[in-house]
Amino acid sequence: MLNLITFLSILLNLHSPMQQQPDDRHQIEQVYNQLCCAMIAKDTALLNAIHADEYVLYHMTGMKQTKQEYIDAIADGTLNYYSAEHDRLDITVSGDQATLDARSRVAAAVFGGGRHTWRLRCQFTLKRQNGHWLITSSRASTY
Repeated sequence: MLNLITFLSILLNLHSPMQQQPDDRHQIEQVYNQLCCAMIAKDTALLNAIHADEYVLYHMTGMKQTKQEYIDAIADGTLNYYSAEHDRLDITVSGDQATLDARSRVAAAVFGGGRHTWRLRCQFTLKRQNGHWLITSSRASTY
């Protein structure tokens, strides 16, 4: 579960100069933690900052959402996230492209359903743009 100290350190690292940033894998892990914090806090500004304009989310139902549709669904309460505990993060970097295969237990209430803890596997693609890693797509499934 993300705590206040972790959340604050993530926010501080978002604004650190590039020469002080850790390696790519650590930066990508930070982006994933920022994503989880932003979803829980409904922080649309942070969600907008860490997703590429072309971002697409593929839900486990097959539904596809653009970046703006996804952010709007979080903001309006269609997608509600309460906590995330990470079981496994596998990161592969190839130049300015990367993949993240994340397995996390996520407490959420989505599309009008009740609150449940989901064992979610999210497969992300990312790109480095202007020295920052941005999420370009994600595919959600259970594990």
